[in-house]
Amino acid sequence: MDTELHARLALFANIEGGHIFWHRQIRELGAIEVYDRMCNGAYESAKFERVMTAVRIANAGEILKAITVTGSHFITPADNSWPISLADLSTEPIGLVVKGNLSLLTKKSIAIVGSRNPTPYGVRIAGDFAAGFVDREWLIISGGAYGIDSAAHRGALIAEGETIAVVAAGIDINYPAGNARLFAEIAENGAIVSEVMPGERAIPVRFLTRNRLIAALSKSTLVVEAAFRSGSLRTARDAAELLRPVMAIPGPINSPTSEGCHRLIGERAAEIVTSVADAVEFVSSF
Repeated sequence: MDTELHARLALFANIEGGHIFWHRQIRELGAIEVYDRMCNGAYESAKFERVMTAVRIANAGEILKAITVTGSHFITPADNSWPISLADLSTEPIGLVVKGNLSLLTKKSIAIVGSRNPTPYGVRIAGDFAAGFVDREWLIISGGAYGIDSAAHRGALIAEGETIAVVAAGIDINYPAGNARLFAEIAENGAIVSEVMPGERAIPVRFLTRNRLIAALSKSTLVVEAAFRSGSLRTARDAAELLRPVMAIPGPINSPTSEGCHRLIGERAAEIVTSVADAVEFVSSF
């Protein structure tokens, strides 16, 4: 095992994804230098002793084995399959665990996100737009959650296309459990991506850090339905910060599930789209 991979495995297993300080250190100094510094106690001991100790005793071989036993791959920026678009993030992942087709990570893709409690209208629109983009040879990315995410994944699969689920839990954890069958289909016909070790449970902060990956992996983000305060709006904001185009589907003016979309449109933070043709034309202009 080369030194870079060894360092990244030890760091990946013990540093929470999206941690601003550690990601900045790795970007500036490199994974090997940060690993060596942590092992030598070069950082403030009172603040970082726990994570430094964990990194110091980490067994890279065992970490890699825990990943590969799930049928997954561990990839880093050194791999050809690494999406270069992730370099746009100020907190580029240390590594990723991927189950499925690695080559899909570098394909032309659009993120479709939205409410976990959508209306039938939202479910239909998400599926239709996913299928429409698949017909135009786009890959669909979403978060594997109930609601709009699931509808987007299913729309892509029904159209015999490819889709990627970026999840907030370990690659071997079906979260939500009711989507176990969907995850199996995605792994077979697309890919599942995680920034945490197998066995790790989804916690609130991981949904937020996961959203930045969805935004960075995609050329554009489409919000179908979202409440006024919604995690999907965070994904849209992340996409905008990365200068990725954001689109939103309008809904009934009195629908709570469309308030977030109307907010994005009203703030001119998203382009209003009403058809797949409109969306494709808008994204292709960037």
